[in-house]
Amino acid sequence: MMPAVMNIWQREELSFGFVSTRFAGLDGVSLETQKWVDVLTSRGCRVYYMAGELDTDPAVSHEVPRAHFEHPDILEIQNELFVRKRRTPTLSRRIQEIKEELKEQIYAFQRRFGFKILVVQNALAIPVNIPFGLALSEFIFETGTPTIAHHHDFYWERDRFNSAAAGDYLRSAFPPFHPSIQHVVINSIAGNELGSHTGASWTLIPNVLDFKSMPPEIDDYNRDFREAIGLEPDTLLVLQPTRVVSRKGIETSVELVKRLNPDKASLVITHKSGDEGHEYLMRIQEFVDFIGVDLRVVSDHIGITRGRDEQGRKVYTLADAYLNADLVAYPSLYEGYGNAFVETIYYRKPIVINRYPIFVADIEPKGFDVISINGYLTNQTVKRIKELIADPDRLEEMVETNYMLGWRYLSYEMLEEKFEQLLLNIFGA
Repeated sequence: MMPAVMNIWQREELSFGFVSTRFAGLDGVSLETQKWVDVLTSRGCRVYYMAGELDTDPAVSHEVPRAHFEHPDILEIQNELFVRKRRTPTLSRRIQEIKEELKEQIYAFQRRFGFKILVVQNALAIPVNIPFGLALSEFIFETGTPTIAHHHDFYWERDRFNSAAAGDYLRSAFPPFHPSIQHVVINSIAGNELGSHTGASWTLIPNVLDFKSMPPEIDDYNRDFREAIGLEPDTLLVLQPTRVVSRKGIETSVELVKRLNPDKASLVITHKSGDEGHEYLMRIQEFVDFIGVDLRVVSDHIGITRGRDEQGRKVYTLADAYLNADLVAYPSLYEGYGNAFVETIYYRKPIVINRYPIFVADIEPKGFDVISINGYLTNQTVKRIKELIADPDRLEEMVETNYMLGWRYLSYEMLEEKFEQLLLNIFGA
């Protein structure tokens, strides 16, 4: 087996074209894509990018504005199909016109960089850009390009995509079924549902981190993070490293802070609302005012890299937020896998986590040492959390156990092994 694997990585054909609606910012798809790229480039592979928004090196990038889910033309189409839930002949023609334009851009992307393997990041799973998914599917069918379709979440997992007006598009392209496509899912439940919907086989690759590289520590740059977001040094910082959307269960985190220490504890949320509207953020702000909890949404302090913003203020990374946290709250009702969970164990922080379905199916059986809840807090759970925070030895034991389990199950080494199998499926032994 080893000679075959070595030959796989030594092939000249190992160039990859990564495609999505967006490769920019701190969303889960962009973050996970970068980890795949890290593994591939460490093996000498060439990587190129196409999306509607890119913060990648322009020399290896092909930006196509209409590929973005927030392009006005795409938003208009999505609104007709999934909000008004109607489809006129004019709309159908418009979808086909944009599809053809996008398909030509995919061909141009391949001509420009000559990649041999296409990697589609979620654009064939979640239908936030119908014409783009159709264009990608037709490109794959027309060229037979070996494709790895990395699916983070499917349309059948979101009620807002339940629309008869788009049914034929969803069945044909989200995802498509073709012999040249290898489907990758991030959890076993999604894999089983994919098989039920399409009959396709699938490979499970959960979210990962580079556990072989030790996490950073508090340094001269991030030491003032608490001060920068307006917290006293002795404030208990409960971090929720998620967006402000309803499925993240933020009410539970607010209650947790109230019950731990309302006078000397703060809930810090790292991400803004995102693409699911701002009504929930308003509801949370009203809720924290009602029960008397300090909430800080610090997305304007967090960037991909350290630096200064346009106002000259210091910009920190997500890592800096984790390193300054005393406790991570992750009460999500649903997650595709759980990037925040993987990050928490990497940065060696204790976590309070809701037993959402994927956690129960794929994470909990691996033996991680966490404080879990079943949708709500109890007095016993709050007592356990207080005891943990007050016991440095127990806390160190917990985070060390979790780090080693993360290295075993959620590391770059595991991802590389999975890639080897995908490549063997393409090229053979």
